[in-house]
Amino acid sequence: MELRVCRNSKGLGFTLIELMVVFVLIGIMTAMIIPAMRGTYEDALLRSTSRKLVNVLNLASSRAIAINQLHRVRLDHKNGRYFVERRTEEGGEGLEYIPVRDVPGGEGEMDTRISIEFRAPGEGDRSAPEASFVSGDDSRKQNRDEVIAFYPDGTAEAGDIVLRDRDGFRLALRINPTTARVHVVELARE
Repeated sequence: MELRVCRNSKGLGFTLIELMVVFVLIGIMTAMIIPAMRGTYEDALLRSTSRKLVNVLNLASSRAIAINQLHRVRLDHKNGRYFVERRTEEGGEGLEYIPVRDVPGGEGEMDTRISIEFRAPGEGDRSAPEASFVSGDDSRKQNRDEVIAFYPDGTAEAGDIVLRDRDGFRLALRINPTTARVHVVELARE
C-alpha cells in the first residue's frame, strides 16, 4: 500500500491576519494578568511577614517556658527590626532586658513595605499609619517600641499585631493570653 499526500503550497503558512489575531489575544491576556500579579506579590509579602512574626512570637514563648524566665518580643518601629529579649536578674534598679543572641531568629529586620501596629485588648480599630514602620508624621508614636511579654507559666500579654500592606490588605496576629498561641486572622481591606 502506498500513501500519497498532496501538498498545496497555499495551506502551509499563517496569514498576516491570523498572526495579528494571536498577538492581540496575547496582549489582552497580558493586560488582564499583570494587575492581578501585583496583588499576588503584595499578598505574598504580607503573609511572609506574618509567618516571620508568628515564628518569633512562638520562639519567645517557647524560650520563656524552657528556661523559666520572662521573655518579650520588642518591635522597633524606628529601625524596622524585632528582638527577642529575656529578663535579667542583674542590676538592682528595675527590670532589665537583654537581647537573646544565641538563638537563630532571635532578632531580624521587618520589610518596610508592611506597616505594623500593636493593639492592646479593648482598643478599637485604629488604622492610622503612624504606628507603622513606614515613615509617618508623628515621630513620637513611630519611635515608641511595642513590647509583647511571654511568661514562664505559658501565658502571654493579650493583644493584636495588625499588619497592613500598601494596598490596604490586613492581617491580625491575635495573641491568646491564656495559651500564648498566635492566630492569624484576615481583616477587611481598608
